[in-house]
Amino acid sequence: MSRTSTGRRTGRRGTALAAALLVLVTLPAASTAASTAASTAASTAHGAVGADRDRAPAGNVQGRAPADDVILLIGDGMGDAEITAARDYSVGAAGRLALDTLDTTGRRTTFSVDERGRPVYVTDSAAGATAWATGRRTVNGRVSKTPGTNRPLPTLLEKARRHGYATGIVTTASVADATPAALTAHVTDRSCKGPADMAECPADTRAAGGAGSVVEQTVAARPDVLLGGGADHFAQTVRDGPYRGRTVLEQARSAGYQVVRDRAGLTAARTDRPVLGLFAPDYLPVEWTGTPAAPGGTAPQRCAVHNPARPAGTPTLAESTRAALGQLTARRDRATGKGFFLQVEGASIDDRAHEADPCGQIGETVAFDRAVAVALAYAGHHPRTLVIVTADHGHATQILPEDARPAGLSSTLVTDEGGRMLLGYATTGPGGTQEHTGVTVPVAARGPLADRVLGLRENTDLFGTVCAALGLR
Repeated sequence: MSRTSTGRRTGRRGTALAAALLVLVTLPAASTAASTAASTAASTAHGAVGADRDRAPAGNVQGRAPADDVILLIGDGMGDAEITAARDYSVGAAGRLALDTLDTTGRRTTFSVDERGRPVYVTDSAAGATAWATGRRTVNGRVSKTPGTNRPLPTLLEKARRHGYATGIVTTASVADATPAALTAHVTDRSCKGPADMAECPADTRAAGGAGSVVEQTVAARPDVLLGGGADHFAQTVRDGPYRGRTVLEQARSAGYQVVRDRAGLTAARTDRPVLGLFAPDYLPVEWTGTPAAPGGTAPQRCAVHNPARPAGTPTLAESTRAALGQLTARRDRATGKGFFLQVEGASIDDRAHEADPCGQIGETVAFDRAVAVALAYAGHHPRTLVIVTADHGHATQILPEDARPAGLSSTLVTDEGGRMLLGYATTGPGGTQEHTGVTVPVAARGPLADRVLGLRENTDLFGTVCAALGLR
C-alpha cells in the first residue's frame, strides 16, 4: 500500500489435488527454535562471494535455470525499527522471528526519482514496487511506467508468464493497490485502480487508447493466483472496450477465473483454473488492535490479538500464502521443471504505521512473519526455490527509552516477556499521517543465488536477481 505526502493513499479431481498439495506446506512456529542450522552459513564468507556475485549465474549444463521457483515477500513499510518492535513484543529481545533465520542478508536502497531522473530520497510504494518489478526507478505515485516519458515497463510477472512460469500475487491490501499493481499494470498514477478512478490517468483510459485501470489490466495479465482485498474495485463497470457495460468481476469470470470470498472458498478452489480471491471491499481488516499512540503517551497496554471487526472466514496471510503455493505447485511444468513466481505482501504494516497504531502494525508484522515461515517450509521441501524477504521503504517507528518524554505521539506496550516498550511516532503532529523514511532496508534470502543480496544493493537489483534465478530474458 503505502501513502506519503507525495502519493496518497476439473472438478473433484482438481480439488483433491489442491488439498493434497496444501498438506505439503506446514507452518512452523516463529520463535527462537526457528533459527535452524545457519542457512548454509551465508553460503560462503562475504568477501569470497563479493568478487563474483555480479557475474551471470552458472547455468545448468542442460539449460535449466538456477531456480524452479521464486517467492518474494514484501513487508510494506517494514524497516529495522518495525521488525525490532515486532520481535521484542512477540518473541522477546533475544528471540528470533522466522525472517531472522535467513542468514544471507544485505541492505537495499529505497530512493525514487523525479521526472528528470534525479534522486528523490523518500519513496512511496508505487515507485518502490516499480523498482524491483521492472528494474527501473520512477516517480512517486507512478506504477511500472518510465519517469520522464511515461511509457510502460516490462514487469517480472509479465516476463515469467512469457517464459512459461505460473505466477501469483498475495496481499493484505486491495489487489489493485500499488505493490501488487506494479507486477500487473502500467498506470500514470496509483489511484487509478478501477474504471471509475481514472481522473489522474486520462492517457491510460481505454477511450484514449490506453490499457485501462489497474484491475482491468490485472485481469488481462492473468496471474494464476490473485488473493487479497479489492472487491469494490472489481464491482466497478467497464466504460470502454469489449467489456463495456459489464463489471470487472464479470470480465474476470469471462477470462476463466474462479472467484472465492473466504477461507472455505479458497480451500475448495480447483487447480485447473485461475483463482481470484476477494476477501474484503478494500484492505483486509488487521489481525491485532489496541490504543493508538497519543500526545504524552498511553497507559501501558497489551495488544488484543483478535480483531472483532475481522470476519471469521477471512484467511490469514499465512493461509493465503499456503493456498497460493498449493495452487502454483499444481501448475508446475513437469517437462521443463519450471515452477512459479509468487509475490506476497504484508501491506498493513505500513498502513498502521501511518496511523501511529503500534498494535495494528506489530500484529501485521507478526502475520507477515508467519507467511515467511510458510515460504521457508515450502523451500525446505523444494530446495530449488529462492526465497527473498525485504521491504519497500522504512517508516516512522522509533523504539525509545521507557522514561523518555517524546514530543510527538507515543505508546507503551507490555511485551510477551513482560517488559515495557515505548514506541514513538513523530514525523507529523496529532491528527496527521506519519511519513515514510528514506533509510536503506534489510533484504534476506535463502536458496539458489541467495548470495546476490549480500552487501548494499540498489532497490532495482532484485529485478535482475529474480530474472537470473528463473532464466528470464
